Amino acid sequence: MTELIPIGTILAVLSNQIIKISQAAKDVVFEKESFRVLAKHLLDIGPVLKELQSQQLNDSPVARQALESLETNVKKAHALVEKYKGRARFYLLLKCRHIVKEIQDVTREIGDSLAALSLANVEVLSGISDQVHRLQHEMQRAEFEASHARLQIVDKLNQGISDQAFDKEFANDMLRDIARAVGVPVEPSEISRELASFKREKEEAENRKERAEVFFLEQVIELLSRADAARDYEEVSFQYMQRVKVIERYDAREEYIEPFKAFYCCITGCVMADPVSLCTGTACERWALEAWFQRGEKSDPETGEDLQDFSWRPNILLRQSIQEWRELNYCLKIRSCKAMITSHEEECVVEALDRMKELVAENSINKDWISIGGLTEGVIALLESRITEAVRKKVLVTLKDIIEGHARNKASILEKGGIEKIVLCLGLDPSISEAAVGLLYEVLLDRSSWNTSCCKRLSQQCDEIIPLLVSVVKNESKLAEEILLKLCEEDDNIIKAARVNWFRPLIDKVVQGSVLERISMVKELVSLELDEEKIKLLGEEGVIPPLLEMATGGVESKEVSLHALVKLSTFRGNKHLICGGGGVSLVVKLLSSSHIVPAVTARCAEILANLSANGDETTFLVDEDGGQLELKSVTANLLAIQQNLNSLDSIRRPALRALVGICQSEAGLVKSAVVSCSGISVVLALLDDSNQEIRELAINLVFLFSQHEPEGVVEYLLKPRRLEALVGFLENSEKGDVQRAAAGLLANLPKSETSLTEKLIELGGLKAIIQIIRLGTGEAKENALSALFRFTDPTNLKSQRVVVELDAFPLLTGLLRAGSVTASARAAALLGDLSMRTPELSDLHMCPAHGGSCSVSTTFCLLEGGALPDLVRVVQDKVHATAYEAIQTLSTLVQEDSPQRGAAVLHEYGAIGPTIEVLRWGSESLKTEALILLERVFVSTEMVDLYGAMARAPLGQLASHSLCDERHLERKAVKVLLLIERYSRSSTTSLASTAAPITD
Repeated sequence: MTELIPIGTILAVLSNQIIKISQAAKDVVFEKESFRVLAKHLLDIGPVLKELQSQQLNDSPVARQALESLETNVKKAHALVEKYKGRARFYLLLKCRHIVKEIQDVTREIGDSLAALSLANVEVLSGISDQVHRLQHEMQRAEFEASHARLQIVDKLNQGISDQAFDKEFANDMLRDIARAVGVPVEPSEISRELASFKREKEEAENRKERAEVFFLEQVIELLSRADAARDYEEVSFQYMQRVKVIERYDAREEYIEPFKAFYCCITGCVMADPVSLCTGTACERWALEAWFQRGEKSDPETGEDLQDFSWRPNILLRQSIQEWRELNYCLKIRSCKAMITSHEEECVVEALDRMKELVAENSINKDWISIGGLTEGVIALLESRITEAVRKKVLVTLKDIIEGHARNKASILEKGGIEKIVLCLGLDPSISEAAVGLLYEVLLDRSSWNTSCCKRLSQQCDEIIPLLVSVVKNESKLAEEILLKLCEEDDNIIKAARVNWFRPLIDKVVQGSVLERISMVKELVSLELDEEKIKLLGEEGVIPPLLEMATGGVESKEVSLHALVKLSTFRGNKHLICGGGGVSLVVKLLSSSHIVPAVTARCAEILANLSANGDETTFLVDEDGGQLELKSVTANLLAIQQNLNSLDSIRRPALRALVGICQSEAGLVKSAVVSCSGISVVLALLDDSNQEIRELAINLVFLFSQHEPEGVVEYLLKPRRLEALVGFLENSEKGDVQRAAAGLLANLPKSETSLTEKLIELGGLKAIIQIIRLGTGEAKENALSALFRFTDPTNLKSQRVVVELDAFPLLTGLLRAGSVTASARAAALLGDLSMRTPELSDLHMCPAHGGSCSVSTTFCLLEGGALPDLVRVVQDKVHATAYEAIQTLSTLVQEDSPQRGAAVLHEYGAIGPTIEVLRWGSESLKTEALILLERVFVSTEMVDLYGAMARAPLGQLASHSLCDERHLERKAVKVLLLIERYSRSSTTSLASTAAPITD
């Protein structure tokens, strides 16, 4: 007794068969939609079989029988797929009606088997019963139909064979229709290939002894072989020459042969394409005669006589005569086109191109005849001549029509140097370049693949063509992109494309290539000169994620990918991408690793330096989720690199740049670096380094660190040659950041160190600071102004005189007018420092403010220096910071021993009114300074008479509405009000009169 195969095994085998058949069905090139539906149904059966397997189906006779039926029908489906896979496309078209019928039958049979199987396993399949019922219902009622267009072609072919319409015109029509339906170019080499495959189908039918099939296929082959596209080149050329001999008898100016009257259809009045004849001998167009009878007509269309016999037959001889007449006219047109092309007259050339387009559209044989007649060569030559852009575009479009699907004409383009001439058009007007791309694409294409020899020929010009194609791709040309991708199958061309900002192939290689390919590509990327536009594009097109992935690989992979990231991290948009990809955490981890080669450490430091540069500071020092990294450990690692005597300059420099960027962000990090890591001692040592860049970076860090440990810096600077180096930084006008740091450092150091001040004057440091104020910009100028306070200290007359001797006074006055808010405020304060010494330096009664002989150089007088108008304007500008310093400086003019003189000067320059206005808008500290000045001014009766009424309102408001924390303002305001009341009642009118002071 034969042992039965277990049902579980059958189910497993059947499941695998279904998957394989479904995949194979997708490879059938014809009736794809029908086979696709069959494949889908088969795949839908898969879950049913899996459910049966999982439920351990009982081995009942009914279940086994249903399963065996399903297996048999699935095998039929497999046989059907194998039967039509890889068959000739012409053959598949002719069998389309039969094929869809077979697919429909096998689908329904599988549906029946599935229904039987579900009935035998109702309980087992209860969980998916709805799904099973829907599937079997769809399959049992499946209906497949071939497309209407294909059926029309098959019916037309069958009718032609039945009518014995074996003339060339009908053959041309049928071959064109069949070829287009199956996606084959109507081009001799392609048609020959398809006909050869079709003939093999006939041979296989002979082997199967299918006589009816063989007879039918022989008739189809005989018909299609008569078509122009089915004939070899020699035959086509011979036919053309025969027609040319005939037209040589016609005058050279003759362009058209009139058709014979017999060529016209008596119904349509047009020359016939498919003539048929009635029994009366009347010839008509087939479709017109059919329509005639369908309308109910019963007479001869030409004579009007009633017909007894309504049958007709193809008029082969007439069709051949009409075809010969057409071909003679083709040759006449070709002859006239050639004459017009060689005339080089624009109107003639345009007309010739239009006629050639018509010829190609009318009959495919004209593609051969145009080339045989020498027209193709003439049209190619036009691309080198002086023609308008419109004509050039028409030339390119016409050439595309001539070579489309025609291998011989494409070869002719190559032989005549056409590719080189087409390439020259790529750099012209967008419409011309687009037409050139379309033509170039057609030249390079060989059926559905690329023509290897053409592509090789084009590759020889990649230096010229790639930039041109990239410019066309930027206009969203898909064809140009396809050509570029083909050219970029060679690595050299990938780099050439990248040089002109087209990075897609390079990024694809970095993403998808092997390890060695990726490393090679990134090395090439690093070698490129990357401007900001290239760097931006690389980030936008997705190169950063694969680079970060490579940075986790081997040593060489790490080094090259990090090198690329160094370049890319200079652009702010890429910094976001590096952060989002977890790149910063990776870089910090690599930087702190003790097992990393120096080159990788250097790249990590450079990336951190770039991330913190350009004012970004710690913005991008975050993890992939946007959380801030632990920066204290980062700064500690960066400082440790400076302490390591074995660290290379290539590592120390970027590490210092990163430190500068990070420490500019917050004081806490600076303090941590100074206190926890002995940062000041580490960085001060770098000021003696032999590398200039390291020294310059070190001065930036010393400036930042000096805010927390200035004493150590002073001690360092007073050592031999150290101060000279600092003055050198101040004098380095080419490096604004270095000047800024050096000036800022001096501003942070204690002003009590008079020896440092004297030494700086001696070494030219003061002169350098004033030069920065004069020519520097931004923060460097502001830091230099802060540093200048060291030299304008009112207790150091000697340094003050040097400041004035170096023409600082007019410089400071100018900043009141044209400086930033900070610069103006500092300039005002510096003028105040100088003005504080004026009274004691003025010795004769000449200056209206100081009562003595004054000048800028000897007494630092504000009046002599012309500073008062600008100081008053600063107060009027209502900017708190600058107004505060300006009022303090104005106050130096009103001395306690003779306040009337100073008050009179302030009145003369219009300073008192703006000072009173400060009481309305100023901050608490600013109002305090204004009240101090007004307290000195209103000891003069004349000033009270002039300004008392104006001052009462704001003073009264301050006196009555001050907040608790502003009680001192209330007291001062009350004090000034009392002064006004006191001196307004006085009978004294002289400005020289004095009054007893009012105390708090």
